[in-house]
Amino acid sequence: MKHLTFDGEYIDALLSGRKKATIRRSARGFKEGDLVYIHSGGYVIGKAIIKRIEKKRLGELTEEDARKDGFPSKKELVRALKRYYKGLEKDSGLYLIEFEMTEKFQEPVFSSDMPYDGYNPIEIAKLSLEKEIGLTRVERAILRFFLKSGSIRKAAIRMGGMEQRKVIREVLRTAYKLLKEKGFLSELKRSEDERGESNC
Repeated sequence: MKHLTFDGEYIDALLSGRKKATIRRSARGFKEGDLVYIHSGGYVIGKAIIKRIEKKRLGELTEEDARKDGFPSKKELVRALKRYYKGLEKDSGLYLIEFEMTEKFQEPVFSSDMPYDGYNPIEIAKLSLEKEIGLTRVERAILRFFLKSGSIRKAAIRMGGMEQRKVIREVLRTAYKLLKEKGFLSELKRSEDERGESNC
């Protein structure tokens, strides 16, 4: 899965379903049918499927395009686009990417907490605690604490400070390695670390 990233100001529109499209200078290798992680404001908030990609010029955008992108009017959409992309002209080429949310995470994951070959650290921790993979009692306790806290950052703070992130990430790397060695990775959903530009 790829990553479609948005500024934090759009998180409510994404979660409510008002925002069903994004307009960008580049489609960045996305294609119709792709499953993507949706990032907003530094969080992974859910998953979506790319429904349609259409190349348009700025001057060809419509009121309907604006509504799909969560804006009240084409005028507001164009203003936002010009804020993101300096030098946009009427004939500038853009891509309209329509998507549909397929899953909203109950507990959003920090975007920075997804470096384990694209696997979700929460899923790694859950599966590692379900399986007998050879973790120590201390490692299992750290994973349980991480799950209870909801993110590496929150768990680290509760464990004494941000430097504890290294400890938690090391345990997650160990758990990931053991899951891989014992053939359990097929039970995790993979995500290739391909992030799209942060945008409206």
